[in-house]
Amino acid sequence: MKKVGLYLFTNDLRINDNTLLHRASQLVDDLLCVAIEPKLSTYSVRLSQEQEIGAHRHLFIKQAIDDLALSLARLGQRLFVLDQNTNENLVQIIKTQHVTHVFVSSHCAHDERELVKDTLTQCPDLLISQQHHTTLFESDMFPFELAKLPRSFTKFRLQVERLEIEIKESVITYLPPLPQTATDSYREPILELDDSITGDYVGGETAALTHLENYFSHDYAGTYKQTRNALDGIENSTKFSPWLALGCVSPKTIYRHLKQFEAHRGANDSTYWIYFELLWREYFYWKCLTLGTSRFGRESSDLSNEQLLDTTAGSSFAKWKSGNTNYPIVDACMRQLNATGYMSNRGRQLVASCLIYELDIDWRHGAAYFESQLIDYDVASNWGNWAYIAGTLNPQAPQNANKQCVTHQSQSKSRHFDLVKQTEMYDPEHTFIKKWHREDEASASIRYQDVI
Repeated sequence: MKKVGLYLFTNDLRINDNTLLHRASQLVDDLLCVAIEPKLSTYSVRLSQEQEIGAHRHLFIKQAIDDLALSLARLGQRLFVLDQNTNENLVQIIKTQHVTHVFVSSHCAHDERELVKDTLTQCPDLLISQQHHTTLFESDMFPFELAKLPRSFTKFRLQVERLEIEIKESVITYLPPLPQTATDSYREPILELDDSITGDYVGGETAALTHLENYFSHDYAGTYKQTRNALDGIENSTKFSPWLALGCVSPKTIYRHLKQFEAHRGANDSTYWIYFELLWREYFYWKCLTLGTSRFGRESSDLSNEQLLDTTAGSSFAKWKSGNTNYPIVDACMRQLNATGYMSNRGRQLVASCLIYELDIDWRHGAAYFESQLIDYDVASNWGNWAYIAGTLNPQAPQNANKQCVTHQSQSKSRHFDLVKQTEMYDPEHTFIKKWHREDEASASIRYQDVI
């Protein structure tokens, strides 16, 4: 019997260092390559009060998909894209093309796992091949059961940071052909890569590897720890996150380059700190997997009990989104996000703190808005970081409600940022504020006195 494979690209839009795609190339006779174009869930639409993904994130995703299509074309393959009624269309392809094997990245998020589950329900004879190949580790490498994942990042890091990471790179030079019965009924990506597009963030594996090579060709990694909190500047933090989020580059590829840098230029606290940040990403990934829908502040997909923002909170949320809160550093960061689809890690902490503690708005609204706008949106890191700032990263059992209240108050105090002090530390000359504000520095100083 002919083996017909379907490789479903989700958060792994790459050819390079793609061990699952390499496995597919070895196991099947024919291969269909299908990508899913992300969209906002009903839950996120309601919380963010945005109807669709923002323009910058949409463009970045489109560029990544188009770049993947070009890479596949060089190997004699084609890429089909699903964007609506994903499960229905996926099942239709599987049945009409007599697919026997499906290859899809394991995912930490609930909706993505449900897609695989639902597909198997409708196509029970399918052979599914999965692996967590957007992470540094597989769960069986951990010195603990996944159900007993440490509650704090520090405890997690101390147990995993010395584990050996497999850095051998898989190289794909051949892919099985497309089934002869495949038709043009599935939408292909519109290959309109505009050479005039400039800037730091162009989607796709090609741009990811170019950025990676450029970053490590300089000494940026050697000073990363000192510069990582800067609010702006391509050289001040790694800026790997946009391509990591879509899997245009794997964390193992980054780790491989980091080790090569250390071998040639030496290791120090800054190079370690890049690994440290990769471990944070790792922790949020496995945390998201173990928590399921509770990571999003809900126990199921039922939205009937979700409370909409009242008029006052809704107005404050709208001002926060547009960068008009009267907190200059927050407004500058939000305007940067809306204009570019990106914001520094320090900026994200400040705007999250403002939404939660100054504006007294449920953190999930902010997380959902970030989901709609960030070009480096990653479900685990985004919702994990927001929950961390809100003091809800580790949901407590109902019987510990009183303890939860005390813990939340303690955590909230430590993660409630003093915006004036943060401005003095990270934008003392108001360079960043002036860049993103229409008002001059004097006006911004007056507004600070009015609201603090």
